Amino acid sequence: MTTLYPPRLIVVDDEEGVRETLADYLGQQGFDVRTAEGGLALDAHLAAGPADLIMLDVNMPGEDGFAIARRLRASNSVPIIMVTAAGDVIDRVVGLEIGADDYVAKPFDLRELHSRLRAVLRRLKRDSQSDLPNAGSVAVANRVPQQGEERLIPFGKVMLDLAGHCLVASDGDTQGLTSMEMDLLRVFVENPHRVLSRERLFELAHDRATEPFNRSIDIRITRLRRKIEIDPAKPEVIRTIRGVGYLFAPPKTRA
Repeated sequence: MTTLYPPRLIVVDDEEGVRETLADYLGQQGFDVRTAEGGLALDAHLAAGPADLIMLDVNMPGEDGFAIARRLRASNSVPIIMVTAAGDVIDRVVGLEIGADDYVAKPFDLRELHSRLRAVLRRLKRDSQSDLPNAGSVAVANRVPQQGEERLIPFGKVMLDLAGHCLVASDGDTQGLTSMEMDLLRVFVENPHRVLSRERLFELAHDRATEPFNRSIDIRITRLRRKIEIDPAKPEVIRTIRGVGYLFAPPKTRA
């Protein structure tokens, strides 16, 4: 389904100059930009209308970006890009743990920021247009669900709903996934029993090459394991292959 409106972006930053610069530049790039100086203004914007993407500064007085992101993730799966201080690895780790989809460091190049925003939106669009893995890929039990079947894939203690972009518990409760979490799980579904390096996972799931020594994949997998594994300390679904990467081990099916 083709989007009939420009991507709706909310920029949250306590610096007025930053907000104005981003609104002007990204508006010229085809975004519908709203700005907010903090959490209360963001809440007001979201009450007035949804957003396709939120760009959230970490270092703000009062309610900081982490606190706002936690609130959002409790009830909303809107993609979030965190803006961190240059070289502050801790901020990046915390942001990813909370459920941010990506991060950029200040000072950032506007062209790079634009590229990051578009990459997140492409992933979101791809998820909305494609409920199933690509033709030729392998789903659970080495087959793609047929028309009319439930598109639920066993993932440890839950089921992955490809169409709904969420995890479904045995009692029917659902848990939303960020666009990056969904893309990462989709890559595993399409590559069962195959060892994938961190670099390959990043490239397949996030549409770009990773940075040297980037461990954001490890953080996301740790977060996913808490959601899907019966015992996250002893993962059986997403297994670590020491020194190489990760492997998705779908459950065996009876003949």
